[in-house]
Amino acid sequence: MKTTKKILASLFLFAGIHASAQRQMETLDRGVVAVRNSEGKAFVSWRLLGTESTDLTFNLYRTVNGKTEKLNKEPISKTTNFLDNSVDTVTTASYVVKPISSGKEGASSKPFVLKAGNAPYFSIALQTPKGYAPNDASVGDLDGDGQYEIILHQTGRGHDNSQAGFTDPPIIQAYKLDGTLLWTINLGKNIREGAHYTQFMVFDLDGDGRAEVAMKTADGSIDGKGNVIGDSTKDWRNDKGYILSGPEYLTVFDGLTGKALYTTDFVPPRHAKLNPTPDELKAEWGDGYGNRMDRFLAAIAYLDGKTPSLIMSRGYYTRTFITAWNFKNGKLQRQWTFDSDDPAHPENKPFRGQGNHNLTVADVDGDGKDEIVYGAMCIDDNGKGLYSTGFGHGDAQHVTDLDPSRPGLEVFGIQERFDDAGSHMFDARTGEVLWKKASVKAGADGEGPGRGLALDIDPRYPGYECWSFGAGITGLYDCKGNLINAQSPPSCNMGIFWDGDVLAELLDGTNIMKWDYVNNKTSRLLSAGDYNCVKNNGTKSNPVLSADIWGDWREEVIYRTADNNELRIFTTSIPTDKKFYTLMHDPQYRLSIAWQNVAYNQPPHTSFYFGEGMSNPPKPNIALVQTKKKVETALK
Repeated sequence: MKTTKKILASLFLFAGIHASAQRQMETLDRGVVAVRNSEGKAFVSWRLLGTESTDLTFNLYRTVNGKTEKLNKEPISKTTNFLDNSVDTVTTASYVVKPISSGKEGASSKPFVLKAGNAPYFSIALQTPKGYAPNDASVGDLDGDGQYEIILHQTGRGHDNSQAGFTDPPIIQAYKLDGTLLWTINLGKNIREGAHYTQFMVFDLDGDGRAEVAMKTADGSIDGKGNVIGDSTKDWRNDKGYILSGPEYLTVFDGLTGKALYTTDFVPPRHAKLNPTPDELKAEWGDGYGNRMDRFLAAIAYLDGKTPSLIMSRGYYTRTFITAWNFKNGKLQRQWTFDSDDPAHPENKPFRGQGNHNLTVADVDGDGKDEIVYGAMCIDDNGKGLYSTGFGHGDAQHVTDLDPSRPGLEVFGIQERFDDAGSHMFDARTGEVLWKKASVKAGADGEGPGRGLALDIDPRYPGYECWSFGAGITGLYDCKGNLINAQSPPSCNMGIFWDGDVLAELLDGTNIMKWDYVNNKTSRLLSAGDYNCVKNNGTKSNPVLSADIWGDWREEVIYRTADNNELRIFTTSIPTDKKFYTLMHDPQYRLSIAWQNVAYNQPPHTSFYFGEGMSNPPKPNIALVQTKKKVETALK
């Protein structure tokens, strides 16, 4: 029956038909934003929702000094942006948008106030604890008003899993876009600080219209209301700063207040014993000091095609353990677990040691339910292994319709070990290897490539271009694995939609760059460093977040300032003639934003081909959730 189901689902996938129930999705408002361009004029853009027709038209109104006027002579029909040339940098202006249906105006958007000045960004003042710095962030609608809030990981002294040493407690904060601090969660001394320890998921898990926050906790974690989880008197750190003993928990917090709603045991524990010996840990995970054991990943997935599930995992170098949870009626309920080392399931052995420092969630087989692409292997929606390529661990991967000439999705990844699949592409549904490029020479660490990227940056070749850094694999390849340019772009980090065409731009550190495919060079579109912004995560060179937060379908990027006291949100001021619904209403893209903070950050991708020659994005199969809990009740 399962095989028949998969075959039928594949036929639906290839025909572009979704065979699923509607996925619960957050209800967003119009997301109006206005920003100054390089000439000081006001560029205004707004959302088209995934449930709306691309034929929907709009009127745009501006209010200055109490006087309101409509800016468009005819309804705005071909895009969702407008360049207002009649304001200057000393003018404060308020903008609202009204949709037009059957010749009648609909409800007005919330006003967006563009203040006087010429800053090309928006500031959020932070209450950063002394000795801490803003790091990864996520977004979610915490109060159900249709606007995103920012959930921010504040990091102090940290250490990688491979490094001994004591760390500062991880701190998570929630801010409204006006800078209001909603809450602070202190995870305490029994949660270690580092890129691989704290993965925080922000999503509406119970379908009440407001996002929750979920993460691993321990004795002494303090929620946003000051309540202690577990036993605050316990200190489980050993003399090297590692935490190899003591209970581990998984907690869901209320997104608006930070209050712990439900806490259960984290699955899997380090060991059956609360206080295992190093030898016992080594037998289970591959070392006795916590390096392989404490590699955590997390995600959100629509495993049933309708409601979101929380995915938490442990391990990827050796043993790999993945757990799926539902949050219903105020409680976490375990759906399934996958253990590569489960003796009762020897068929899981090929899935051992195949994980990356990141993961992706996508409906790879077209049955309307999500799978978990966990590096070189994939787990089906029912918790069973779907396939494993055997390529092993890598640092980067990209999943979308990389090759539009083939049905379904593809995966581009890199292989850390020095072997014949240094860079490779495989079919996301079956794991069939489509092409691979062998590592030519090992780096100083004896490994393969450390970076890999897939974006459509050259319109002369169908599909996404692929390249990697390290291991002697040079040049730019098309989606078929053909070398198309001996020279690849100088950046191999992240991508972003910024300038208005359907090609991706390069995002690296504090810079957004356009690849000049004719002259083999980049041109800089944004240098946030000119505005006192700095990158995160050392050589990983990430922003705080890149996502389609507001405005039209293009993406925003958030950076911290050098003094750690402010976030600055940059949004494009370049007009576009493309009219697409917000990327946040494409389920795969939305889930990509949820997992972007996980370990080594990767750029988000859509569930459909987005690039030169693309068709209009398919209508997302979503149902917008209305807020059920009143904010006043949540605040009590």
